[in-house]
Amino acid sequence: MEPVKIIEDGVLLRPWREADADAVHRACQDPDIQHWTSVPRPYRPEHAHGFVTELSGRAWTEGTGAPFAVCDPASGELLGSCGLVSIDGAGTGEVGYWTAPWARGRGVSVRATRAVARWSFGTLGLSRLLWQAEVGNHASRLVALRAGFRIDGRLRLSPPASDGWVGSLLPGEVPEPGSTGPAGAGTLAARRAAVFGRPQPTLFATAGAGELRLRPMEAKDLDAVVRACQDPESVRWTTVPDPYDHADAQWYQGYGRELWARGDAACFAIADPDDRYAGTIDLRLSPGDPLLADVGFMTSPEVRGRGYMPAALLALSAWGFTALGLARIEWKANVGNTASRRVADKAGFTFEGVARGGVPHRGERADVWIAALLAEDLA
Repeated sequence: MEPVKIIEDGVLLRPWREADADAVHRACQDPDIQHWTSVPRPYRPEHAHGFVTELSGRAWTEGTGAPFAVCDPASGELLGSCGLVSIDGAGTGEVGYWTAPWARGRGVSVRATRAVARWSFGTLGLSRLLWQAEVGNHASRLVALRAGFRIDGRLRLSPPASDGWVGSLLPGEVPEPGSTGPAGAGTLAARRAAVFGRPQPTLFATAGAGELRLRPMEAKDLDAVVRACQDPESVRWTTVPDPYDHADAQWYQGYGRELWARGDAACFAIADPDDRYAGTIDLRLSPGDPLLADVGFMTSPEVRGRGYMPAALLALSAWGFTALGLARIEWKANVGNTASRRVADKAGFTFEGVARGGVPHRGERADVWIAALLAEDLA
C-alpha cells in the first residue's frame, strides 16, 4: 500500500519521517501516553527512531496498517499520531491515536480520526472501523464519540490485563469536517466521558451551621467505615458483609475508584466540618436507562440525627442532574427502614409505593419502599 498525505479540517496527516523521532520521543515521555498506550516503558530515543524509520514504513509496505503523523499544515509542527493500527482481509480496520501534550485541548485527535475514517471508507473501501481503549481511558472514549463511533460494549480480559471498551464506525456515520456531528460534545455519552475523565470532584453541602464535603474515600476513613458497617442497624438494613473487617473497607474503597473509572457510579465519603468520616453515599447509573440512577447511603452511628445525610443526598442529586444529565434518581429502602425514608423525604423525594420482593437481601427477597426525585423537582 502506497503512503498518502491527507489535509482536512486544519490538520495534515502524512507518513512518518526520520526527522520526527525527537518529537515522538518527547511526546511519549508523557505519563498519559505511557499509561494508556502500548508504547515501551521507559520510552527511549531508539524506540522513537525505530518507529518512524522501520515500524511505520513496514505497516504501509505490508498493508497491515496506515500510521500517520498528525501535523499543523502551516508550521509542520507534530501534533500527534493517528491511523489504522491494523487492517484485516475482511474490510475492517482499527483506529489508534494519541495527542502530544503540547497540542491537547484543540480537537486534534477528533479531526484526525474523522479524516482517517473518511479516507479508510472512501479510498481503501473498508466496511467498518473499530476502536478499543482500556476501561477508564475517558479521553480516548471522548475522541471516539466525537469522531462518530458508537461504543458497543465492554471487552472482558483475563487478569492481569485490564478490561477494554470497544466501539465501531460504519460508512456514512463520520461527521462532516467542522461539525459536532451526531455523536458530538453535546450528547449524553460524550458529556459523561468528559465528567468521568476528570478526577472525581468534591461536592459541598450545608447542614446546620457547618459545611460537609462529599469526596472520594481516603485511607484515613477506613477505621471509621469499619465501625459504621459493624453497627447493628447498618447490618440490618444494608447488604454490607457481616462480619465486616478492615479488608472489606479497603475493597470498597478500591471498588469506588473502579466504578468511577468505568463511568458507572460515583461513590463518596461524607466528611463533617472537621473532615471526619460521617457516612457514605453512592449514585449508581442504570445500565438499561441512561437517564436513570439510584442512590444508596449509610450514616455513621455517632452523627445520626444531625441532618448530614439529607443535605448530602440533595447535593449529590443536584450534581447528578446538572453534571450527568439525569432525569430521575430513585431511592429504595427495605420496608420498615424509617430512618432512610426520613432522609429521602427531607431531600425532596416523592414516595411512590412498595415493590413486593423488590430487592435481594441476605439470601431472601425483601419488599422495598420506592421514592424518586426528578430534575424538574429541583427547579
